[in-house]
Amino acid sequence: MESYVLIVLCVAAFGAGFVDAIVGGGGLIQTPIGLVMLSNLPVASVIGTLKIPSFSGTFFAAIQYLKTIKMDWKLLSIMMVVAVISAFLGSTVLTYVSNDFMKPVLLVVLSLLVIYTYVKKNFGLHVDKSHSVSQQIFYGAAISFFIGFYDGFIGPGTGSFLVLAFVTILGYDFLQASANAKMVNLATNFGSICLFVIKGKIIWMIAIPMAVCNAIGGFIGAKLAINKGNTFIRIFFLIVVIGTLVRFAYDVFLKK
Repeated sequence: MESYVLIVLCVAAFGAGFVDAIVGGGGLIQTPIGLVMLSNLPVASVIGTLKIPSFSGTFFAAIQYLKTIKMDWKLLSIMMVVAVISAFLGSTVLTYVSNDFMKPVLLVVLSLLVIYTYVKKNFGLHVDKSHSVSQQIFYGAAISFFIGFYDGFIGPGTGSFLVLAFVTILGYDFLQASANAKMVNLATNFGSICLFVIKGKIIWMIAIPMAVCNAIGGFIGAKLAINKGNTFIRIFFLIVVIGTLVRFAYDVFLKK
């Protein structure tokens, strides 16, 4: 592999870590570039390798959030355990079937999401918790299972979907949602990594330098999100979701 390829991948990893730390969706940067620059490798090896920098960036971003945001550790622990299992299952299913049939559905969902977030100006800016403890656990586990499976099976936009779910279902504001999303996303990445390690799909000489760059981006992105607050995250959320929408639109309508 030529040195410039690794440099491009590391720059992409930094950008992905930065974006992902704020509101998720770093895979929109890292995954397409990885697939292009490593086109001579099997797709499963590329995706498995990219899970390592995704994990490292999410880990260091999560540390920054934990220093500032108060977490419900009982609920979060349950969500993370469910997320590990469901992501492992999603990655396992991916080794047997194509995920292309899901993209038109996601295209519609994301279009509605962009419209709703833009029109509803106070979306994600206030905390409104009205659930009992048992309801929170049920909803949290359901969110982690479905989005965890999605991350293992498809991937792009997982962090954004987690943020959306925490805001709309659990009533978190954007800052709380981003903090919790990092922890659950950490678990989904770990679940997928377990599967790819077992399958021997990770190329460590590429994964490790990318992981360092992703971690630096994640650290900086999390610091910025914490300092700027909910309004900034809402704007960034819209940008990233629109980017995800464009990506899926390309896959559905233009990609041969």
